[in-house]
Formats: sequence, C-alpha cells, structure tokens
Amino acid sequence: MTRILNNQEITEILSMDACIAALREAYLDFASGVAVTRRRSDTLIPSGESIYGLKTMDGIAPSLGVGAVRINSDIVTWPKVGSSYRRVKVPAAPGSRYTGLILVFSTETGEPLAIMPDGVIQRMRVGATSALGTDYLAKKEAITATIIGSGWQAGSQLMGLLAVRPEIQTIRVFSPNSAHVEAFCREWGSQLEQKFCACSLITDAVQGADIVLCATSSIDSVFESDYFEPGMHVGSIKPPEISKEGLDLADRVCVHLGHGKPALVKADNLVVPDHSGERGWKMSDSFDFSSCTTLPELVSGSVCGRADNTERTCFVNDLGLGLQFAVVAGITLWLAESAGVGQVLPTELFTQVEHP
Repeated sequence: MTRILNNQEITEILSMDACIAALREAYLDFASGVAVTRRRSDTLIPSGESIYGLKTMDGIAPSLGVGAVRINSDIVTWPKVGSSYRRVKVPAAPGSRYTGLILVFSTETGEPLAIMPDGVIQRMRVGATSALGTDYLAKKEAITATIIGSGWQAGSQLMGLLAVRPEIQTIRVFSPNSAHVEAFCREWGSQLEQKFCACSLITDAVQGADIVLCATSSIDSVFESDYFEPGMHVGSIKPPEISKEGLDLADRVCVHLGHGKPALVKADNLVVPDHSGERGWKMSDSFDFSSCTTLPELVSGSVCGRADNTERTCFVNDLGLGLQFAVVAGITLWLAESAGVGQVLPTELFTQVEHP
C-alpha cells in the first residue's frame, strides 16, 4: 500500500528532536559511504514575466530502507523589497498554493511507499541541519541567541536551536519588518519560557550574542564582519547571508556538504535575472567553500568541532540534499504508519506490469 500524507498530518507527528536524531545518523552513514545523495538540479524556462522551474534532488537512506525524490514545480520572480532583490516563489497553483512533493520508495521492492508535500519536511530538515551545526560549533554554555529573520524558517531555526541548546535564556529577533518581529516574539514567547526581545536595530540584536542564526530570503548579506565577536557562532540557511568578510574573519567555517551551486539546465531563450552583483550565489565563487569542513565530518568525529570559547565559527547550509528528504520523509512515514495517519491507496495505482 502507498500512504498519502498532508502537511497538517506531518506537523502533528514529526518532532524536531526526531529530525535531528535521524539526520545525525544519516550523516554518519554518508561519512562511511553507505548513504548516497545527488546534487540538486534546476531546470528553467520562461513563463510570461516569470520563470518556471522544476527543481529535483534525491537520495537513498539504506538504514531506513528508503530512497526519495523531492520535486518542486515553481513559478519564480525577483521583486525588489526595499533596497534588496529577493527570489520569490509565486503560489500559482489553484487556490493560490505551492507545488512541492516527496516520493518515497522501498529499496527492497522498488515500490512507492508514500507521497507527501515537502513544505513541513523542508522546514524541519533545514532547522535540524542548522541545529547540528550549532551543536558542534557553538559554545556549550551559550545563553543568548539572535534570530535574523521572522518568517517560517526562523521558527524552525528557533526549534532546532533550543533542541541542542535548551539552556538558552534570551532570544533576540531582528528583521526589516518590525510588525513581523513583534508577531514572531508574541507567538513564540507565549509557548516558551525564554525571554524574547524584539530589536529594531540589527546591531542591538547581535551585540553580545553567543549564537546568531540567519533565516532570511535576502540575496544580500545580513550578517557583516563588524558584528562578529570572539566566541560567537553564526549560522545561515544559505551562503549569501554571511558576508565574505565575515566568513574570512571566522576561525572555522563548516558547510553542509560543499556541493555549491545547483546544476542548472535552462532554455536557450531564457535570461535569468541577475540582481546580485557579487552577492547571492556568486559568493560561492568569491569564497572557497570547497576547502571547508563538512557536516558529515563533524558528526563522524573525523574533524573536531569548536576548539575553545574564543573561536569565531560559522555554519553555512550551502545546499539542500536529497538524502535529507529521504531520511526525514522516511521517519515521517514510519511515524505515520505507527499512528495510523494518512490515506492508504493500493500500490497498484502507481506500479505497472509493463517493463518501463
């Protein structure tokens, strides 16, 4: 049988602790050569004034007995917000919705085990990955943290942070939209015992913080070298968020896997807007991420984490991995089966007797 899940069901059964534990094991498997992943690829064509993109990545988690493909079918624009350009997906599907799916397959029979949207799993796997970086690179006795950003991913960063550093006492929050910051602090402050501080200036937010986590959609840097204090750990969900000067100042920079940019396939008649100058993905060309420690090396212990409380450290979540989606979707399927959650359809609907 093939299980169909929706985002609400996934939210109810999937915890951040479960994601972190599963990904930690997956990176151990990857470091030992057991698990595999494929670099993300983006296929693009013009779509009116926008761009249509088909984004795919896949991976296999033998310990869970699953392989998975993550697929995004997107309409993308680049509007200017304030002084910065941002890459924005348009909810163009009927009902003003986005389209992203994860297909989970059995490594024993090849059959499709589950189909689910990627939204909640995307959020959770990013937060869990950042949490692992924080766990190995941030001070153990950290008590003050800053979140730069106030959207959906900022909440995931917060959940991951508190899973690995529950002793945090104060959370400062900054983003250019003060109303969003206030709403974020009210929402999370009502659920957690930590003290939340809404900051109107980024300098106030980062000064004296033990941990700074960036979770924005900006293609400009949001964390500058001037903010980087000794002993501070800075995490980002994509390369542009930490300035090149900030990365140069770090004593240690760790990346997710060092895959760099996605593989790009585009129509000959497509001109992809480039508002980044030397920012955005072009930072991958100006900073040598290939020489950085990777997260699997940290998790496996082949490279040590933070050496002392004066080190400036960075974790850059450089690119999503198909392996992450295989692992998190795999444990989500196991949790759904245990709880009897989701719709179950005959697998024969998705298989065939004809040889493909």
